[in-house]
Amino acid sequence: MSRPAARAGRTAISDALASCRAAFWGVGALSLVINLLMLTGPLFMLQVYDRVLTSRSVPTLVVLAGLAGMLFVFFGLLEAVRGRSLTRIGQTLDVRLSGNSYAAGSSLALALGRKGERLEPVRDLELLRQFLSGAGPAAIFDLPWMPVYLAIIFVFHPLLGWLAVAGSLVIVILMILNELFVRAPMAELAQLSARRTDAVASAKRNAEVVSAMGMLTSLTGRWEADNLVYQALQQRAADRASLFGTAIKAFRFMLQSAVLGVGAWLAIRQEVSPGIMIAASIITSRALAPVEQAVAHWRGFLGARQARNRLAQVFSSSVTVEPETVLPPPRQTFVVDKLATAAPGETGVLVQGVSFRLQAGDGLGIIGPSGSGKTCLLRALVGIWPPAHGSIRLDGAEYSQWERSAIGRSIGYLPQDVELFDGSIADNIARFDPERSSETVLEAARLMNDHHIGSLVVLEKDRLAGIFTERDIMRRVVAEQRDPSKTPVREVMTTVVACATPQTSSEELRQVMREKRIRHIPVLQDEHVIGIVS
Repeated sequence: MSRPAARAGRTAISDALASCRAAFWGVGALSLVINLLMLTGPLFMLQVYDRVLTSRSVPTLVVLAGLAGMLFVFFGLLEAVRGRSLTRIGQTLDVRLSGNSYAAGSSLALALGRKGERLEPVRDLELLRQFLSGAGPAAIFDLPWMPVYLAIIFVFHPLLGWLAVAGSLVIVILMILNELFVRAPMAELAQLSARRTDAVASAKRNAEVVSAMGMLTSLTGRWEADNLVYQALQQRAADRASLFGTAIKAFRFMLQSAVLGVGAWLAIRQEVSPGIMIAASIITSRALAPVEQAVAHWRGFLGARQARNRLAQVFSSSVTVEPETVLPPPRQTFVVDKLATAAPGETGVLVQGVSFRLQAGDGLGIIGPSGSGKTCLLRALVGIWPPAHGSIRLDGAEYSQWERSAIGRSIGYLPQDVELFDGSIADNIARFDPERSSETVLEAARLMNDHHIGSLVVLEKDRLAGIFTERDIMRRVVAEQRDPSKTPVREVMTTVVACATPQTSSEELRQVMREKRIRHIPVLQDEHVIGIVS
């Protein structure tokens, strides 16, 4: 992969994240206030021990309790807002990259060949969105405030501060070790998961072959063997993550108790008050809580990071440069000159030395034995496989000079494995073009001229909507001086159409044509057009 392409892939993700920059700053500001409000509990306990118990003042206790209650409610509201903000950041990222992910995933086989079979950009984007919408980012936003808590403990007493700092360093070391020991198994686990998905998909695609050749037992045994390896690796990764997570949690509790013990010793020596002893213990626990939460969500973080790298790879592989000039539909020549082509991602040439020239209206048939390269040549002729050598030109322009959705309107392609997309037959025929109903009179006239016919049946959602004939062109376009290149067919077609059924006799057809002075009658069966009589 070239460096500019890799940079382009990462830029797409960076641009999407940059669009959420203001939201990230907002979450950071919320995290600041939330972490300040988290001091409510320790400070409330400090005041209770140092003021309320010593003065035995019930009004002071009531005022402190009311203030603490209000701050806790405010804390809960801000925590909810932060969670909703992170959810919306994940959704925004999904919206920005969803189309690119789908388009890249659909073209992976053409861009990378077999190397792209295990890449699933839509699933990777979903993993990234789920992580950003979860509790992992909140823990990361809380981590920078750990020094603030430690500074407060230093204010209470330097010895308590140094004890908390030493404990924090131990936990950070455990966190780094967790990253080093878990990263490799997680990466290998992601590869095995992709292989499992491929195995299931392959078995589904080749269900007939598996059944006919009695391969199910062998494939099941292979699946179970691979599954044991997958489960063992998953268990190892989970055990390591659990080990470090448990160690950090246990050490945090131990550190909290150590701070409490040292605080008690200092209180005995009257260097700190009992309230400071309790508050320092709670603040120490709070300072280290984000580290524990980050370790708990570390697998999700690693998965999101790997998903981001895979997305960058996919986007860089599918980077296309759209032509600056919009070319008209090809209508004159189709020229192939010394063409050689290879499968995407491969270097071995499968077809070479092909040259021919076709004019508008010409036809060409390609025959040959099985495995001679007919399908490979066809894939190159329609632009699916790029030429390794030579050129393919439509009206003098190569495929790279055309905008793909525009040239696609002029290409019909029937692969060996035919499958309709979800939608109506009309949707599939129209390539799911949302503007397919806006064909102009000029396009219709050209279609009639190319096929030497005098009428066109107009369908809408597989139902007869009208008929467009040469008479409509003369009476409603030419006579009214309309621009055929801008007039939609639906405005000038005949909507009241005389129809027939397969059982209608020829005499009845002639009589209807004479009475209505028409020359074309569509034939319907179950409200579907099956033919036309002229």
